[in-house]
Amino acid sequence: MEEEYGADTLVTVWCLTPVEVWSAVCRLRREGLLNSSGLRVARRRFQALLESWVEIDDFRTVRNRAQRLLETHPLRAADSLQLASGLVFVSERPERVPFVTLDQRLAEAAEREGFEVLGVALE
Repeated sequence: MEEEYGADTLVTVWCLTPVEVWSAVCRLRREGLLNSSGLRVARRRFQALLESWVEIDDFRTVRNRAQRLLETHPLRAADSLQLASGLVFVSERPERVPFVTLDQRLAEAAEREGFEVLGVALE
């Protein structure tokens, strides 16, 4: 993923992605896999990402598209919002940009929607 990010640092995310990211960091801290020093480093890196991301915040359009995606694909709610925000970003023309995810189910749905998927090997 670092190689992909190094090749293209323009990252577009759903506006609630920061909550998901910070939730993962905090879970690592609670599980003892991240010490106080590591948490400080994570907070600085997270802040830098927040300042560099482009966030999709068209709630109604994303929500409506996510609801339709849930009828079509076996996605969790948060994943349907991620994919919907990607489709909104590209104006429903997914061939324009790649979709990056490490989640197999989300990757499969993104590919079926027409995105080139990076991050997960699809069968």
